[in-house]
Amino acid sequence: MVSKSQIKLITSLEQKKHRTKMGLFVVEGKKGIEEVLGSNFELHSLFTTQDIFNAPQDKTHLISEAELKKISRLKTAQIGLAVFEIPVQTEIKLDGLVIALDGVRDPGNLGTIIRLCDWFGVQTLLCSLDTVDCYNSKVVQASMGSITRVKIDYVDLPLFLKENNSHLKAGTFLEGENLFVSEIPKDSILILGNEAKGISEGIEKLVEKKINIPQFSNVKNTESLNVATATAILLSEFRRKENY
Repeated sequence: MVSKSQIKLITSLEQKKHRTKMGLFVVEGKKGIEEVLGSNFELHSLFTTQDIFNAPQDKTHLISEAELKKISRLKTAQIGLAVFEIPVQTEIKLDGLVIALDGVRDPGNLGTIIRLCDWFGVQTLLCSLDTVDCYNSKVVQASMGSITRVKIDYVDLPLFLKENNSHLKAGTFLEGENLFVSEIPKDSILILGNEAKGISEGIEKLVEKKINIPQFSNVKNTESLNVATATAILLSEFRRKENY
């Protein structure tokens, strides 16, 4: 059974201010829950219609499908919902290629970018303070468990870039150098901007190398690439040059 206080807690975690205050976030669905349970993230509580998870019994609550529907944010509730503790942010150590996001607002985009970082072996993802919260339930869902394997840090991005001298700062711009002929050092911070506005003026001033994904279509009024799609192309090309 789900108590009123538990329902209140889970519902409150829809808002960032409550996630921050409580230090908790929600994961839904069998695969997502299993991924996070298998990581070093600490389980707070698990609500499930089937006793199939390898989780502490004192934190596991068997509930009905009707109860799961009450607490689920999904259109179709999926077996279980878990609440995990948000890890404490630790010291940022840059090693190899780093992705930095400047004002990315769409949860689906951020979740996909986290998965891409995981796939292409990028260990650190830097997010500006106005980038969507990575513990937003839609981001967590879209990351498909990769949120447990990529270190995500929220920083004052202009200040961080200004103070960092170990990595080349590269950014994506329409007037940048062709990605497919450009040389990007192993130790680089690759910056991608907001879905509508791109990289902000303040951060553009700190960029040391501008790069561009060339358009091959003759239709010049084609919309610019989605930020997650652009990230996939950039990471794929970076790893290709590095390994072949």
